[in-house]
Amino acid sequence: MKSVYKILSIVVLLSFSQFGYSQKQIYEFSLDTKKIGAPIQPTMYGLFFEDINFAADGGLYAELVKNRSFDFPQNLMGWNTFGKVEVRKDNLLFDQNPTYVVLSDAGHPHKRTGIENEGFRGMGFKQNEEYRFSVWAKTINTNEPQKIRIDLIDSKNDILITQQLTINSAEWKKYEVILTPKSTESKGRLRIFLDSKGEVALEHVSLFPVNTWKGRENGLRTDLAQALADIKPGVFRFPGGCIVEGTDLDTRYDWKKTVGAVENRPVNENRWHYTFAHRFFPDYYQSYGLGFYEYFLLSEDMGAEPLPVLSCGLSCQYQNEKEECHVPVKDLGSYIQDALDLIEFANGSPTSTWGKVRADMGHPEPFNLKYIGIGNEQWGDEYVVRLEPFVKAIRAKYPDIKIIGSSGPSADGDKFDYLWPEMKRLKVDLVDEHYYKDPQWFLNSAKRYDNYDRKGPAVFAGEYACHVPNRDNNFESALYEAAFMTGLERNADIVHMCTYAPLLAHVDAWQWKPDMIWFDNLSSVKTPNYYLQQLYVQNKGTNVMSLTRNNTSVSGEDNLYASAVYDKDQNCYIVKVINTAKESKDIRITLSGLKKNSHLSVGECLELKSDNLSLVNSLESPSNIVPQKTTARLDNNILIISANPQSFGLYKIQL
Repeated sequence: MKSVYKILSIVVLLSFSQFGYSQKQIYEFSLDTKKIGAPIQPTMYGLFFEDINFAADGGLYAELVKNRSFDFPQNLMGWNTFGKVEVRKDNLLFDQNPTYVVLSDAGHPHKRTGIENEGFRGMGFKQNEEYRFSVWAKTINTNEPQKIRIDLIDSKNDILITQQLTINSAEWKKYEVILTPKSTESKGRLRIFLDSKGEVALEHVSLFPVNTWKGRENGLRTDLAQALADIKPGVFRFPGGCIVEGTDLDTRYDWKKTVGAVENRPVNENRWHYTFAHRFFPDYYQSYGLGFYEYFLLSEDMGAEPLPVLSCGLSCQYQNEKEECHVPVKDLGSYIQDALDLIEFANGSPTSTWGKVRADMGHPEPFNLKYIGIGNEQWGDEYVVRLEPFVKAIRAKYPDIKIIGSSGPSADGDKFDYLWPEMKRLKVDLVDEHYYKDPQWFLNSAKRYDNYDRKGPAVFAGEYACHVPNRDNNFESALYEAAFMTGLERNADIVHMCTYAPLLAHVDAWQWKPDMIWFDNLSSVKTPNYYLQQLYVQNKGTNVMSLTRNNTSVSGEDNLYASAVYDKDQNCYIVKVINTAKESKDIRITLSGLKKNSHLSVGECLELKSDNLSLVNSLESPSNIVPQKTTARLDNNILIISANPQSFGLYKIQL
């Protein structure tokens, strides 16, 4: 009897085991291969740059000297002076930057005259790296050569390297010297002594690492530019953002002031330096050293379509409610001409007026501009009546240029509802939508574009981020953006562009979060959002594919989100699956409609995951969340995966 009971017990246990296994849910998806879907635009995923959070001067632009031409409204902001230093404003050589300083003998053998620059929250120097110091200078009231001493100093006031430079002309002349510090310093300074008994005038004092990106003298910071290029963006939008509008018309971003000789590009007040009282930076100005020519070059270097955005004659509407703060419609002529001239600057022959400016700067070939944005995130009838003459003028002279209009500052509401029909009426090519929303909004909005009108303009999701005020970019924000982006990808027939924002932020000088890349004076860190964007960009495919569950899109039921594309260049399907649940999900994706004798294999599989949604990448720990290899298997025409808890998975199926 005992043996019989033992056998029965084993049978019962086996039955329960089998019953328990059979109850583990399998999530069945279907990937229909019979029809290749809508093409995915090469511009589908890209980058948006705005000079916020010290992203340009003090960031991407590699210049280390702040207020290098002494033309900030407070002429010596960023500089300490000692001895006899005089500010003058009569430099006719650089009429847009007329201010300079004169260093005179201190009048005592044991006193010194000089100036010292603090940089952008200090200057970052690397041991044994070369730095190019340059200055425009001349002697004053003497035919004798004069000397200056240039020191790079550390935070303890110790000298890292010193060099002497002889000024040998009474006319303005550029001088250079290479400095190689003996140790690394993140909070260094530049000090210049007068090292003779006469007088010397100094203008446009500059210090760049020799090792800039692509080796350009007026170049970009290598690690930051390379991080942008490594994403391989399809489109690059610049220069903003709210700085396009300016706080007032005088401080709007004027592209014509950002081209030509860098020494003669005027300083502009940055609209962000006083916007947030709790993040107040009164020393935040734009040198325009990183200007439209450099933005076009960067676009070209990255293989991205340039997308400049210009002022439509409206100052920031948040800060200027009265009509008199804006350009009257009847006076928009010069603004419209700016747009036409920009297209000529980018695409015109070297013999055209503005094409010659480009050619003289070193780029005789056109930049092949295809897109232009008019207005940042303007709204209301005041925007529409100003946009309309731009559209007419651009269409008349450059009918092939695609024009981008605005849907306002938010993803919905009265402003949004008013503008979309107006954008259709004006027949703009794309409408720029912006949304900085909470995590739940991103999950709820995965179907946002499923029912958009396919007969109107296409969508440009020009600024978006999963945003909780003053919170660092953590894994939750990246994961929920990934879920939302399945809807962008699934609707690539109507969504032609999307760019995450903001892009860059200095850890010691940020105005607001979130930001894709954080940096200090020596190093940088890529957030989980960066890696998520990179995975989408580099695996966007060429055509949308139909991926469904129970004949509907995979858009949140059971915490699952998914999309699929075909890549004709790699001859593969790419499936992206997001599991926002705290438990794993077993998923079977059946590839239906395959041709007979199709041979499938599993290609590269990658994932981002974390059991801690609050986890961040930091300068100290930059690799907490990075793409890792994962696995999947094929059983005949079925892809079998286990989606880890709180994960984004990418799976390639090779044909």
